[in-house]
Amino acid sequence: MSALGSGAAQGARCWAMIPAAGTGSRMGAELPKQYLQIGGATLLEHSLNALLGCEQIAGVVVALHPQDERAMQLAVFQNTRVNTVTGAAQRSGSVLAGLDSLCAQAAPHDWVLVHDAARPCLQSADIVRLIEAVMATNTGGILAEPIVDTVKQVSGDARVVRTLDRATLWRAQTPQMFRLDELRLALRTAQEQGLTVTDEASAMEWAGHPVQLIAGPSGNLKVTVPADLPLASWYLQAKSGRVST
Repeated sequence: MSALGSGAAQGARCWAMIPAAGTGSRMGAELPKQYLQIGGATLLEHSLNALLGCEQIAGVVVALHPQDERAMQLAVFQNTRVNTVTGAAQRSGSVLAGLDSLCAQAAPHDWVLVHDAARPCLQSADIVRLIEAVMATNTGGILAEPIVDTVKQVSGDARVVRTLDRATLWRAQTPQMFRLDELRLALRTAQEQGLTVTDEASAMEWAGHPVQLIAGPSGNLKVTVPADLPLASWYLQAKSGRVST
């Protein structure tokens, strides 16, 4: 155990952060994808409400595009546990802006759960499992799903180079939960070094921190292309018991 001890023993709190400043160009929609609707609410509302529904989370910071005029029209943004900050062009920059904002109310050793705005099917039970696993071991971690398909590594001309051992491969999900001060320093250092990090775990790995995996459900998918919307809608209906599983 580190000098800080367990998160619970030292009174460390949990916070959450959603980077939602992107435009979602791969969706080919008129709206940024976080504002597309399924089940009567936007993807962002579903993701934000999932985090707010977890009593262990003290507050949520949402990083928005500088010209965003939609967020404040959503009722969930009137929740006193929700704060906003101006995001950046890249995900890592938005997350860093959110972490900088959290420093005004959170302790350096507090935990932060970073969650994608476009993962609307997150369930409370999975958030709790992540928090419990991280705090029990005092080691940052992420939700992830084992890859069950056969995976091929290919060359630039789409020729198979080799088949990878899927037993060692996992698909990263969110939330990704790390200490505020450690994640902030890792992201800032990566930014200063000009490194491209596609998720928070990448920055922590590069900085030399251990990252544990906590199995997440296949339903915790990220809406990236139009075909993902009906699947996410199905999972939400299944979650609410409106369809047969």
